[in-house]
Formats: sequence, C-alpha cells, structure tokens
Amino acid sequence: MPKQLTTTHTLIERQLVIYKRERSAIWQCRYQVDSKWQRTSTSERDLDKAKARAHELLIEANVRKKLNVAPITRYFKDIAKLAIQRMEKELRDGNGKIMYKEYIAIIQNYLSKYFGKHYIDSIDYQLIQNFDKWREEKLGRVPARSTLLNHNAALNRVFDEAVIRGFIVNSNRPKLVAKGKEGERRDDFSLEEVRAIRSNFDAWIARGKVDSIAIRELLKDYVLMLLDTGARAGAELLDLKWVQIERKHDPVITKTAEVDEEGEHGGEAIELVNLNRGAIIYIEKHKTKPRYIYGRAPTVQALTRIAKRNYGKAFSEMLEEKSTDYVFTYVEYVSKEDKEKGKVARLLRPTSLNKLFETYLTEHDLLISPVTNKRRVLYSLRHTYATLALTHDGLTIHTLAEQMGTSVGMIEKHYSHLNVIKARHQLQGTVSRELIEADADVSSKYAFDERKVKKKAVKKTTK
Repeated sequence: MPKQLTTTHTLIERQLVIYKRERSAIWQCRYQVDSKWQRTSTSERDLDKAKARAHELLIEANVRKKLNVAPITRYFKDIAKLAIQRMEKELRDGNGKIMYKEYIAIIQNYLSKYFGKHYIDSIDYQLIQNFDKWREEKLGRVPARSTLLNHNAALNRVFDEAVIRGFIVNSNRPKLVAKGKEGERRDDFSLEEVRAIRSNFDAWIARGKVDSIAIRELLKDYVLMLLDTGARAGAELLDLKWVQIERKHDPVITKTAEVDEEGEHGGEAIELVNLNRGAIIYIEKHKTKPRYIYGRAPTVQALTRIAKRNYGKAFSEMLEEKSTDYVFTYVEYVSKEDKEKGKVARLLRPTSLNKLFETYLTEHDLLISPVTNKRRVLYSLRHTYATLALTHDGLTIHTLAEQMGTSVGMIEKHYSHLNVIKARHQLQGTVSRELIEADADVSSKYAFDERKVKKKAVKKTTK
C-alpha cells in the first residue's frame, strides 16, 4: 500500500481529505457527496484550521444537496474556459459545429468579461438583465434577435459544462429569452450592379500592386462563385477542398434548320449543343447541416482558373487526383531577392476577404445601396442569388431552400419583399400563354347549342 504523503491527510475515510498542491501553502479540500468527489480550497495555511474548515465544507455541501443545490460552485470564468476547451476539442476531432468558433468569440469578448467574477450558480434573472444593458452599451445599439440567439447559445454552452461537472443543477439554471429587434435583410445588388461587379474585376486586378494581384484574382473567383451558388460567405467555400467537388455535364442539343436570305427554311438542320457545364459541391463546413449545392458554368470557370493559377493543371485533373488541398488559396508573392535566397512561394489561405471586397465595392461606387443607403457586404451576394433565382429563374422556394441550406420559412420571411414589378419575368407567363394560343380549334362539346337555350326558356315559362 502506497505511503500517504505528509501533505495529504484523510479526515474521513473515502469521504473527506485535505492536501497541499506543489508550491502552494494553502490547504485544499476533497470531499465526496452523492458518490461524486468535489474539490475546493479551504483558504487556510494552518493545518488545524484547514481541518476544521474542511469539515464545515462537507456539512455545507450536504445541506446544499438536500436543498437541491449543487454541493460546490465555481467562478463563471473557470467554467467558461472548460466549455471553450470542450468546443475546441470537438472542432479538432471533426465533430464540432462551425458555430462553435462564434460561440467561443462571444464567451471571450462578452460573457467572461461581464460574468467572469460571479459564481456560476449566482447568475440569475436580474444579473442577466444587467448584462443586457451592458451589452447594448458595448455594441452601441440594440442587438438583433439573431445576435441574442447566438449569445444565448454560447451562454448555454457554459451552463451545460457547469451541469456536467456538478457545479449547478439543471433545474436551477436560468432560462434565456431572446427578444431583440428583428434582424434586417442585407441589401442585395441589382442586375445592373451585378454586371458591373463582374465586368470591372479584370481591370481592378491589373491595377493592383504586384504583391496583391494573386489575392485579388482569388477574390474575383470567390465572389463569382457566391453569386452563382448562393453559398454563405465564409467557411462554406473558404473551407472547401477539391475532393468535395464533382463535375457534371448535362448537354442539351437543339436542332434548327438553315434560313436563306428570304427567310425561308432550307438545307440540313444544324445541331446547337449547350454543354451545361456544372459542378456538384459538398458543403461540409456549414451553419446547420452538410448539404450538396450545384454550381453552374461560372463556378466551373472560377475553379478552372484557380486550378491553373495554383497548380498549372486543368480542373478535371484536380478532381481526378481527389486532392485534399483547400480550393481557395493563392500563390504567395516572392520578390526577386527572396527567390535568389532560395525562398519558395507557398499556397496561402486568406483569413478573410471582407475588407478586400469592401475596397473593390468602394472603388466602383457599389458599396452603398442607392435604394436603402446601407452598406453591402459579401453576404449581400447570397441575397442577390436568391432574389435573381426567384424573380428570373422561376426556382421553387423548396429547391432554393435546399440549395442555400436554409428553411422554406426563412426564404418566405426574407424574400416576401419581391413584388409584382420584380417578378414581372415570371408573370409574363410565356409558356402558359403559348399553350393557350397554340390551338384555335375548340372541341364541339363547347360549341353553341340552340336547343339548350330553348329548353331553359321552356322551364321558366312552366313555373
């Protein structure tokens, strides 16, 4: 049997122990309540006083248990660190949600700064109300409901950790409510503005400094893919790997006859082939759940340019290799002097493209919406995609929701602003009008029958 250290004293067998940590003069206490060991400090340096305090702590813990209160508690900041560690581990293991990164930032920048020195079991309704006022002052505005939901989710992660570790009981945790103002839909771009965004990129890239050209080229391809797929700006595409992409071709052949100068049809029919080049993309880093999205020709063109710039390979070659490299990378700029010193250019991942996109929009008078006078951001491209899909492509709400990784309810909520003017392309009803006007012959059963009129007249006179 191992010899007990002189810095450890068992006061009650299998129930109460005091001990000292290395390089500490304070006696710590370990006691068992409800088959669980709890640890806390006695805050005493004297051995006899520490023993007395340990007995008091055990009695207090048992009383708390009878009152349905956790036998021991901890400061919020300590539980918050444990909650962050758990989320970081799940992210490393591939089991975590992309929102964990945001929760961690909220805990560090808001929750720990306000609740940090409070005991986890002392956080009640009034304290949360005071936090709400503090947060408004810090933000300089009333937070949107979506912001409150994210803050509540982050706070619940800390409470979950406290429950798991026995520092609060589930029945006593505060109930969180989000009553913030409804979030406003970000402004989209008009068709004319979309054309401007697309057409101005090449000249803007050429005007850039030599060390910025590569990332400007990457921004172009990123923006065009966001416009073409409706993906969320951020991890959905920035964390995309080549192995998650599958090329798809759905060719359509149209036959047409040659037309002579008089407008008469003649000669052999000409076959017009539309390859309909596209790509099926698996979105793994997601806000809700993994999904597949479809990218059309602009997506394929963007991926082709990236493959050529970064690897000197064709798009098809990158897919055949099933590379696990990240797609959205750019070649590091290496000066002539550094090359002579043997430095080799690396493939770099952008940390964020938000500021660069803002610069691009500012330089082309596209940053501020002329309708609402609000700033546009990368996320505005997602709303642009949805608006164009609903008003020009006639995409059903259900299909659009699947592509964008959201619910039908959210689509209906955010795009109910699409009015008759914007939907005029759908309301033209080209196909239905052509079907109506296609055949002038009316079935004989709908023809006028004089006998039916006479019968009706006879019935009226006999009444």
